Amino acid sequence: MENSNDNKYELATFAGGCFWCMVKPFHKWDGVISIISGYTGGHTENPTYKEVCSDTTGHYEAVQITFDPSIISYKEILEVFWEQIDPTDAGGQFGDRGSSYQTAVFYHNEEQKKQAEESKKELDESGRFSSPIVTPILPAQKFWPAEEYHQDYYQKNPAHYKMYSIGSGRVGFIEKHWRDKNKA
Repeated sequence: MENSNDNKYELATFAGGCFWCMVKPFHKWDGVISIISGYTGGHTENPTYKEVCSDTTGHYEAVQITFDPSIISYKEILEVFWEQIDPTDAGGQFGDRGSSYQTAVFYHNEEQKKQAEESKKELDESGRFSSPIVTPILPAQKFWPAEEYHQDYYQKNPAHYKMYSIGSGRVGFIEKHWRDKNKA
Protein backbone atom coordinates (compact mmCIF):
# COMPACT_ATOMS: atom_id res chain seq x y z
CA MET A 1 0.00 0.00 0.00
CA GLU A 2 1.16 3.51 -0.66
CA ASN A 3 -0.30 6.89 0.20
CA SER A 4 -0.31 10.08 -1.85
CA ASN A 5 3.15 11.02 -0.50
CA ASP A 6 4.60 7.76 -1.83
CA ASN A 7 5.42 6.70 1.73
CA LYS A 8 4.91 3.02 2.31
CA TYR A 9 2.52 2.03 5.02
CA GLU A 10 3.60 -0.69 7.41
CA LEU A 11 1.78 -3.33 9.43
CA ALA A 12 2.06 -3.94 13.16
CA THR A 13 0.35 -6.96 14.70
CA PHE A 14 -0.20 -7.41 18.42
CA ALA A 15 -2.06 -9.80 20.70
CA GLY A 16 -3.08 -8.02 23.88
CA GLY A 17 -5.90 -10.09 25.30
CA CYS A 18 -9.40 -9.13 24.22
CA PHE A 19 -9.11 -7.37 20.87
CA TRP A 20 -12.02 -5.06 21.74
CA CYS A 21 -9.70 -3.28 24.18
CA MET A 22 -6.77 -3.07 21.77
CA VAL A 23 -8.42 -0.89 19.11
CA LYS A 24 -9.33 2.35 20.89
CA PRO A 25 -5.82 3.12 22.22
CA PHE A 26 -4.39 3.16 18.68
CA HIS A 27 -7.22 5.08 17.02
CA LYS A 28 -6.26 8.38 18.61
CA TRP A 29 -2.76 8.49 17.05
CA ASP A 30 -2.00 10.42 13.88
CA GLY A 31 -0.49 8.12 11.30
CA VAL A 32 -2.59 5.10 12.25
CA ILE A 33 -4.49 4.32 9.06
CA SER A 34 -6.58 1.33 10.14
CA ILE A 35 -6.96 -1.22 12.92
CA ILE A 36 -8.50 -4.62 12.27
CA SER A 37 -9.48 -7.05 15.02
CA GLY A 38 -8.75 -10.66 14.15
CA TYR A 39 -6.95 -13.89 14.81
CA THR A 40 -3.37 -14.99 14.17
CA GLY A 41 -0.85 -17.63 15.16
CA GLY A 42 -3.12 -20.65 14.83
CA HIS A 43 -3.31 -23.80 12.76
CA THR A 44 -6.81 -23.63 11.24
CA GLU A 45 -8.01 -21.66 8.24
CA ASN A 46 -10.44 -18.75 8.69
CA PRO A 47 -11.31 -19.41 12.34
CA THR A 48 -14.45 -18.07 14.00
CA TYR A 49 -14.65 -16.29 17.34
CA LYS A 50 -16.27 -19.33 18.92
CA GLU A 51 -13.50 -21.62 17.64
CA VAL A 52 -10.70 -19.31 18.81
CA CYS A 53 -12.27 -18.89 22.26
CA SER A 54 -12.39 -22.70 22.61
CA ASP A 55 -8.56 -22.61 22.78
CA THR A 56 -8.36 -25.43 20.21
CA THR A 57 -7.16 -23.51 17.13
CA GLY A 58 -3.93 -22.06 18.52
CA HIS A 59 -4.93 -18.53 17.50
CA TYR A 60 -4.47 -15.36 19.51
CA GLU A 61 -7.06 -12.59 19.51
CA ALA A 62 -5.05 -9.80 17.89
CA VAL A 63 -5.14 -6.46 16.13
CA GLN A 64 -3.42 -5.61 12.88
CA ILE A 65 -2.54 -1.94 12.53
CA THR A 66 -1.72 -0.22 9.27
CA PHE A 67 0.36 2.87 9.95
CA ASP A 68 2.36 5.53 8.15
CA PRO A 69 5.93 5.38 9.55
CA SER A 70 6.60 8.93 8.34
CA ILE A 71 4.03 10.09 10.94
CA ILE A 72 4.25 7.49 13.73
CA SER A 73 7.16 5.13 14.20
CA TYR A 74 7.02 1.44 14.97
CA LYS A 75 8.77 2.23 18.25
CA GLU A 76 5.90 4.58 19.18
CA ILE A 77 3.36 1.93 18.17
CA LEU A 78 5.18 -0.55 20.44
CA GLU A 79 4.97 1.90 23.36
CA VAL A 80 1.21 2.18 22.92
CA PHE A 81 0.96 -1.62 22.88
CA TRP A 82 3.00 -2.17 26.07
CA GLU A 83 0.87 0.41 27.90
CA GLN A 84 -2.34 -1.57 27.21
CA ILE A 85 -1.36 -4.96 28.59
CA ASP A 86 0.02 -6.83 31.57
CA PRO A 87 3.21 -8.12 29.94
CA THR A 88 3.98 -10.27 33.01
CA ASP A 89 0.88 -12.49 32.67
CA ALA A 90 1.40 -15.64 30.58
CA GLY A 91 -2.10 -17.01 31.23
CA GLY A 92 -4.22 -14.42 29.42
CA GLN A 93 -5.15 -10.85 30.17
CA PHE A 94 -7.11 -9.55 33.12
CA GLY A 95 -10.51 -11.28 33.29
CA ASP A 96 -9.88 -13.23 30.08
CA ARG A 97 -7.93 -16.44 30.59
CA GLY A 98 -6.57 -18.98 28.14
CA SER A 99 -4.19 -19.16 25.22
CA SER A 100 -6.33 -17.06 22.87
CA TYR A 101 -5.97 -14.13 25.29
CA GLN A 102 -2.21 -14.32 25.73
CA THR A 103 -0.04 -11.43 24.63
CA ALA A 104 2.49 -11.37 21.77
CA VAL A 105 4.25 -9.02 19.40
CA PHE A 106 4.17 -10.38 15.84
CA TYR A 107 6.95 -8.81 13.78
CA HIS A 108 6.71 -8.35 10.01
CA ASN A 109 10.43 -7.86 9.28
CA GLU A 110 13.81 -8.04 10.96
CA GLU A 111 13.81 -4.34 11.90
CA GLN A 112 10.50 -4.76 13.74
CA LYS A 113 11.89 -7.84 15.49
CA LYS A 114 14.96 -5.87 16.61
CA GLN A 115 12.90 -2.92 17.85
CA ALA A 116 10.42 -5.21 19.63
CA GLU A 117 13.21 -7.10 21.40
CA GLU A 118 14.88 -3.83 22.43
CA SER A 119 11.63 -2.34 23.74
CA LYS A 120 10.83 -5.52 25.66
CA LYS A 121 14.30 -5.50 27.24
CA GLU A 122 13.99 -1.80 28.17
CA LEU A 123 10.59 -2.42 29.75
CA ASP A 124 11.87 -5.46 31.64
CA GLU A 125 14.84 -3.46 32.98
CA SER A 126 12.76 -0.37 33.82
CA GLY A 127 11.54 -1.73 37.15
CA ARG A 128 7.96 -0.78 36.27
CA PHE A 129 6.87 -4.38 36.95
CA SER A 130 7.94 -6.64 39.80
CA SER A 131 7.75 -9.77 37.61
CA PRO A 132 9.60 -10.50 34.36
CA ILE A 133 8.11 -9.57 30.98
CA VAL A 134 6.81 -12.79 29.39
CA THR A 135 5.21 -11.44 26.19
CA PRO A 136 6.86 -13.32 23.30
CA ILE A 137 8.19 -11.71 20.12
CA LEU A 138 7.07 -13.96 17.23
CA PRO A 139 7.15 -13.88 13.43
CA ALA A 140 3.91 -12.62 11.88
CA GLN A 141 1.61 -15.29 10.53
CA LYS A 142 -1.56 -15.29 8.48
CA PHE A 143 -4.03 -12.79 9.96
CA TRP A 144 -7.74 -13.54 9.75
CA PRO A 145 -10.12 -10.59 10.28
CA ALA A 146 -12.70 -11.23 13.01
CA GLU A 147 -16.41 -11.09 12.38
CA GLU A 148 -17.77 -7.62 11.56
CA TYR A 149 -19.51 -7.15 14.92
CA HIS A 150 -16.06 -7.24 16.60
CA GLN A 151 -14.62 -4.45 14.44
CA ASP A 152 -14.42 -1.08 16.25
CA TYR A 153 -16.46 -2.56 19.09
CA TYR A 154 -15.80 0.40 21.39
CA GLN A 155 -17.59 2.68 18.91
CA LYS A 156 -20.49 0.32 18.16
CA ASN A 157 -21.20 -0.58 21.81
CA PRO A 158 -19.66 2.18 23.94
CA ALA A 159 -21.54 1.44 27.16
CA HIS A 160 -20.76 -2.30 27.09
CA TYR A 161 -17.16 -1.63 26.08
CA LYS A 162 -16.66 0.79 28.99
CA MET A 163 -18.16 -1.65 31.52
CA TYR A 164 -16.08 -4.50 30.11
CA SER A 165 -12.78 -2.60 30.09
CA ILE A 166 -13.32 -1.48 33.70
CA GLY A 167 -14.83 -4.76 34.94
CA SER A 168 -12.07 -6.89 33.43
CA GLY A 169 -9.46 -5.01 35.47
CA ARG A 170 -7.66 -3.57 32.44
CA VAL A 171 -8.42 0.09 33.18
CA GLY A 172 -7.28 -0.18 36.80
CA PHE A 173 -4.09 -1.99 35.83
CA ILE A 174 -3.20 0.62 33.22
CA GLU A 175 -3.89 3.44 35.67
CA LYS A 176 -1.74 1.80 38.36
CA HIS A 177 1.24 0.99 36.14
CA TRP A 178 1.19 3.90 33.71
CA ARG A 179 -0.24 6.75 35.82
CA ASP A 180 2.90 8.85 35.30
CA LYS A 181 2.65 8.63 31.49
CA ASN A 182 -1.14 9.09 31.41
CA LYS A 183 -0.85 12.44 33.22
CA ALA A 184 1.82 13.73 30.85
